[in-house]
Amino acid sequence: MARPTSRHSNPGRTLLILLALILALGGTMLLQKAFTPKLGLDLAGGTTVTLSPVTLSGAAPSQESLDRAVSIIRDRVNGTGISDAEVAKSGDNIIISVPGKGQEEVIKLVGTTAELRFRQVLAVEAAAPEQLSTEAPKPSTSPSGTAKPSGSPSAKEPSAKPSANAPQETPKASPTGKALSSALTSPTTPTPSAKDDKKKDPKATPTPSGSPSAQPSQPQQEQQPQIDTSGVDPAVLKQYQALNCTDPKTRGQGVQDDPKKQFAACSDDGSAKYILDVAKVVGTDIDTASSGVRPGSTDWVVQLDFKSAGATEWSKLTSVAFNSQAPRNQVAVVLDGLVITAPVIQGPIPGGRAEITGGFNQKTSTDLADQLKYGALPLKFNRSSVETISSTLGSDQLRGGLIAGGIGLALVVLYCLFYYRGLGLVAVLSLVIATVLTYESVVVLGANGGFALSLPHIIGLVVSIGITADSFIVYFERIRDEMKEGRRTLRAAVEVAWVRARRTILIADAVMFIAAVVLYFLAVGGVAGFAFAMGLTTLIDVVVVFLFTKPFIALLAKLKFFSKGHPLSGLDAERMASEPARTNTPQEA
Repeated sequence: MARPTSRHSNPGRTLLILLALILALGGTMLLQKAFTPKLGLDLAGGTTVTLSPVTLSGAAPSQESLDRAVSIIRDRVNGTGISDAEVAKSGDNIIISVPGKGQEEVIKLVGTTAELRFRQVLAVEAAAPEQLSTEAPKPSTSPSGTAKPSGSPSAKEPSAKPSANAPQETPKASPTGKALSSALTSPTTPTPSAKDDKKKDPKATPTPSGSPSAQPSQPQQEQQPQIDTSGVDPAVLKQYQALNCTDPKTRGQGVQDDPKKQFAACSDDGSAKYILDVAKVVGTDIDTASSGVRPGSTDWVVQLDFKSAGATEWSKLTSVAFNSQAPRNQVAVVLDGLVITAPVIQGPIPGGRAEITGGFNQKTSTDLADQLKYGALPLKFNRSSVETISSTLGSDQLRGGLIAGGIGLALVVLYCLFYYRGLGLVAVLSLVIATVLTYESVVVLGANGGFALSLPHIIGLVVSIGITADSFIVYFERIRDEMKEGRRTLRAAVEVAWVRARRTILIADAVMFIAAVVLYFLAVGGVAGFAFAMGLTTLIDVVVVFLFTKPFIALLAKLKFFSKGHPLSGLDAERMASEPARTNTPQEA
């Protein structure tokens, strides 16, 4: 069997890569002004909110719906499993505990129903009465061949100058300024101007400026624009007429609407109110949701992928809307009873993909995507109480855990120095590098991923000390084995031993990492936190061994203290010499 050949590497370049990684993490901490890790409930306390379910019938909710609500809220508040948030059921109530004080945004997020509906618009008008006088007349407007410009304006400008002579209208009167995809950014059909009328009717009598006496009274006659009520449920029309969208308290946030019935709703900013048809596509038809920036712009959007049945219904809905007259050529996106966008459909949209825009930033788009991704709550909840709680573990328990970790680390250091002498310093420095990387990773994850350090995480980090030290021992012993044969110098033994040792190190770390991943996905709460910490330190162990331990030993091999076998180097001749007496003892016996 061919023996591995020595191949000298460039240790200086490898150490520079490690230094760059450490500086990058440190720079991230500096830019985000995050220098200490976030602490979990058991170490720093947090906020507890109690949610009480509300049903349409007023009866007690079923246990199945409560269990599903607990699962969805747990995914929302601790979807990654590292925030140390807790969700528990207490009777008919749900108790949520979030690390940190004043977590109002998180509490609002987990209590939101996030019920999504896609409904065709049947009628729309401005919510504020004073806005009606500036609205252009709509009843006689019909789309024509010139209504679709060759270059569609951006989503931010749905009615942005489709015609220089188009009459001005209040944007809020027809809120189509948001889109679901690039196919939905068509402007509303412009009202024909006086010049257009002349072109179409050459026999018309030329008039310099129309009828001056008649024009001023035109808006007054249109104070209450007539809407097309064909096909509208009279009960819904009555609700629509009584709907007051100017007051946020009566706007309808969180209203439980029946997807099988028509619905009267306000826009999320209260600028318009709608009559909406039955929901053809609902939140359960969504396969996945994600947030991102629209290519070629800086607008944050929420991207949706529908399931197969949802994709079919979405294509039918957009086809029906496209073949309808304004404003029924719009599709409203309704979230928890409010219309967050109502774009004009420019063409049928197959493919099962859609995009929601609405003046989002990174946080709001991510929050909405998470709500839609994890599903809508089966119940509406009211916040019964919000309280600030203290840490469940005192400083004594935390101090005891840190002392236990310090004792374990000290024992590993003493063993390495006693047994490996000079090589033991390499192990100590490797542990220091691993500690620095672990601390920086925990702080950065806390600032960007919601990672909250709790006692289970600390236990996982302490246990990993032995895993990291085991990698050093495997490598050191392989170097000794190569030198005991007496056929290799230290520099050659370092390279040959690395080829053999790294395979063993990778296999051992792979087994540990797989165990951590399985435990992380199968467990919840503190156990999942322990698994996450163990998996994180396993990855850091691989980084330290490859980027520090091996190249650092390669540099030390050039020093006479180690290459000549000084008694304190741990590689002295007495230790490295072959031991025939030990091998001959079994034969003499």
